Amino acid sequence: MKEGYNSLNFIEQIVADDLKEGISQKSLRFRFPPEPNGYLHIGHAASICLNFGLGEDNQAPVNLRFDDTNPIKEEQEFVDSIKNDIEWLGFKWAKECYTSDYFQQLYDWAIQLIKDGKAYVDGQSAALMAEQKGTPTTPGKASPYRDTPVEENLRLFEEMKDGKHAEGTYVLRAKIDMASPNMLMRDPLMYRILNKPHHRTGSEWCIYPMYDWAHGQSDYVEQVSHSICTLEFKPHRELYDWFLDQIIDPDKLRPKQREFARRNLSYTVMSKRKLLELVQSKTVAGWDDPRMPTISGLRRRGYTPESIRKFSEVSGITKRDSVTDVSLLEYCIREDLNKNATRVMGVLDPVKLILGNYPADKTEMLIAENNPEIENSGSHEVPFSKELYIEREDFKEEANSKYFRLTLGKEVRLKNAYIIKGESVEKDVNGRITAIHCSVDLDSRSGSGTEASMRKVKGTLHWVSIEHAVKAEIREYDRLFLDEAPDSHEEKGFMEFINPDSLNIVKEAYVEPFLQSASIDDKFQFQRVGYFTLDKDSKADHLVFNKTVGLKDSWAKQQPKDNQPKQQSNKGQQNQPKRSAISEIQKISKKYTNLSGDKLESAKENILQLAEEVTYEDLQPLFNTAAKKVGTRIGVTLALGVLLKKGQAKNDEIEQFIEAGKNDPNELLNEAAKMIG
Repeated sequence: MKEGYNSLNFIEQIVADDLKEGISQKSLRFRFPPEPNGYLHIGHAASICLNFGLGEDNQAPVNLRFDDTNPIKEEQEFVDSIKNDIEWLGFKWAKECYTSDYFQQLYDWAIQLIKDGKAYVDGQSAALMAEQKGTPTTPGKASPYRDTPVEENLRLFEEMKDGKHAEGTYVLRAKIDMASPNMLMRDPLMYRILNKPHHRTGSEWCIYPMYDWAHGQSDYVEQVSHSICTLEFKPHRELYDWFLDQIIDPDKLRPKQREFARRNLSYTVMSKRKLLELVQSKTVAGWDDPRMPTISGLRRRGYTPESIRKFSEVSGITKRDSVTDVSLLEYCIREDLNKNATRVMGVLDPVKLILGNYPADKTEMLIAENNPEIENSGSHEVPFSKELYIEREDFKEEANSKYFRLTLGKEVRLKNAYIIKGESVEKDVNGRITAIHCSVDLDSRSGSGTEASMRKVKGTLHWVSIEHAVKAEIREYDRLFLDEAPDSHEEKGFMEFINPDSLNIVKEAYVEPFLQSASIDDKFQFQRVGYFTLDKDSKADHLVFNKTVGLKDSWAKQQPKDNQPKQQSNKGQQNQPKRSAISEIQKISKKYTNLSGDKLESAKENILQLAEEVTYEDLQPLFNTAAKKVGTRIGVTLALGVLLKKGQAKNDEIEQFIEAGKNDPNELLNEAAKMIG
């Protein structure tokens, strides 16, 4: 267990406090509960690292539980991929569990709730039930089925289980409080009819439990001590506890739900539904496309388990949603690969270089160090000959004094080889350079110990011997989206921000022959180019390399030197650039009118929390937001309410803004304005 408050994030502190207050360490048990309806992504990595990290720090078991309650979307493929991702990240689960393991127990408990008068079968349409639920500020209306006799409810529920009714005809609802300020407590659904085979139970069941009914009860069956969820489930906590109250045995451990903010990454989307759309529309080549934020996509791109775990650590565990800059993720992989990747040479845009005074029939085997960052990392041989390839951009016929690559009349060193001087060029009929002629100082070979080898020249170029070069395909990746937050726009869909240049394929690159023995798990630094890994499409006669990340550390340049992630020790600190609170409010508000139920409540709560950091000067420019952008106007109204409670005096602008909200036809804006007016 970590020592000291400052070394713990707030979730870890909750566990530490519970231990101090008397919970037995032997009673600690955690779980990671994915739904097998898609591949895990970098946002899930935060939850994986948090839950399994809690287990490691407390010597406590962590269950892997698949919340498989929706046979329409769940598949064995997703189960297998999730297990593979967790193992690849370096974690081991204590038990592999499935909510479907508890279907009979959940059914039996539901029967008990019906007998206790706390659940009933409802035969209304989904639309009618939604209408009866009311709004966040007005109470709901009781269903006409709410007082159906227990015996009738038991009969109908059994018929539902036996497949005697069609989908959509009946549901089982908990009988709680239709006037509760928490809309999730307004007689929530417990079961629905789905005539679909389940990937584990086959056709045994045709009714399936809703997540809220299955979640806490599954935790209870497994005796999970701390049920760690993402922030959107905070409004669900009251329902989680109510359901437990109905079935709890006081002699058994009672699970505790606590929430942390999900991780969002710039220039991507995290919704499984949207990731699935990318796959199904063939915008990407699959769930493991290296442009995807999935763990399998990152793995294929060349990311390492260590880099993702480091990213999860330095980006922190927080209490409110924020956007993490993707450059922090790139920083983490770049830092890891710099320490561990083997140095090799590859030329992506080749132009021929001819050494005029080097013997035509000579081949030398030069020594290249595998990794200068690792002591005793070894070396490998690189063949050198008269004709080489260099990068086309590494030569100019004429250049100023600040150009330190090859040009006519000036010297550069070839990596691990000789000093050369540009002499002349050959061009085709279009004026494109086809060959560069150079002279070579034959006494200047690197490591030879001669006086000439000690000479200093300003430029060093990478190269490959044409005679020995191995042709390779290189896949270079850029951001999949052109917009930092592609799914935050009211008027445009996220697919409208796809980057048409997110993949660049170089068909004729050349690499040194050492790479012919490369394997999928190997990591390479193509010197002066970037970090690369072998792709699964690669074959012995057709090497394919994915570019993981460039050499340039754009993240470090954004940070003060004393605030770079590698110097941070506290998990709870946020090292990435954060959006301002007002920008976050605008982002959340853009989606506000498209939300309902718990998602609407969660959005409202986030806005109210963010508003604590907002000033009147931040809000005032948004008073004139176009009327059609009603979501933004609602967010501003909610934030204004916080400012007024804190003592902000009303003025004419505020009065006019509130009055406009009161007269707006949108019900949510109207109610928000009335509450502060």
